[in-house]
Amino acid sequence: QVQLVESGGGLVQAGGSLRLSCAASGSIYSNLVMGWYRQAPGKQREVVATIHSGGSYYADSVKGRFTISRDNAKNTVYLQMNSLKPEDTAVYYCYGRVRITALQSNDYWGQGTQVSVSS
Repeated sequence: QVQLVESGGGLVQAGGSLRLSCAASGSIYSNLVMGWYRQAPGKQREVVATIHSGGSYYADSVKGRFTISRDNAKNTVYLQMNSLKPEDTAVYYCYGRVRITALQSNDYWGQGTQVSVSS
């Protein structure tokens, strides 16, 4: 099994910064894709940013403000969030597509961490 454990959420004023971390542990052969999704009250879960060996992707709403990075040695992905806006308020979920054997990969989710931005 693979576990994703997030940390770093909290309450911040608009214009402030937060850094989320997500550590993957367990039976990991290799990490294929890691990323962050978020879900605001009454809305669907949406992708925020993803990263893989070929590069990274950002939602238009966070481009220029958020930066995703990863430490492969630690199986950890980070999300640096700057210039936060009230509309960034949501539960942020870590996502990982993990190869657990040479031939099998599965998708995993963290438990979620709350990010609240006050105006």
